[in-house]
Amino acid sequence: MLTTLNTSYTDTCAADLAWALGREPLPALATLDLEMSGAKLELRLLGASHQVLLEQEQGFCSETVACIPGSSTPLPLGVAKRVGEWEYEFAARVEVLTPGQFAGRAQELLALVADHPHGLAGVFPGSPHAFTALLAQRHEGYVHWRTWHAYPQDGQLVATRTRVGARVPTS
Repeated sequence: MLTTLNTSYTDTCAADLAWALGREPLPALATLDLEMSGAKLELRLLGASHQVLLEQEQGFCSETVACIPGSSTPLPLGVAKRVGEWEYEFAARVEVLTPGQFAGRAQELLALVADHPHGLAGVFPGSPHAFTALLAQRHEGYVHWRTWHAYPQDGQLVATRTRVGARVPTS
């Protein structure tokens, strides 16, 4: 699903993004509710980026990647931790692209997510390449999602990937 977000685009940058687990649902500009083999997933576009809410038999997990005023947790390159009964893995990277590369990559990602049944993308008014996009899937007992946060004024594209699944007991 592709939507135009009803908010102004503010000049932020990749360095302003923060990561948090366990936050309460924040006000969303657009949402997509998904049911994936017993997992309820809500993809949420915020004015400041994204939030994913996951509910399963094992419990609840909330991931927020956004420009959060007062946050002291910058966007990590990688995280692997236990969240209740789950294994949680997160990775992020920042791509720096030329204007031509950026435009091409933005079009490619928006086309991928817009028509996907488990995809949500929001374009900010004022720039066709200023967007946040999320894409989810379920595979081998894990729920996966990928996100992209575009900052065309800096040629920066932040890509994240997350995997959450039931903890496998060690023998």
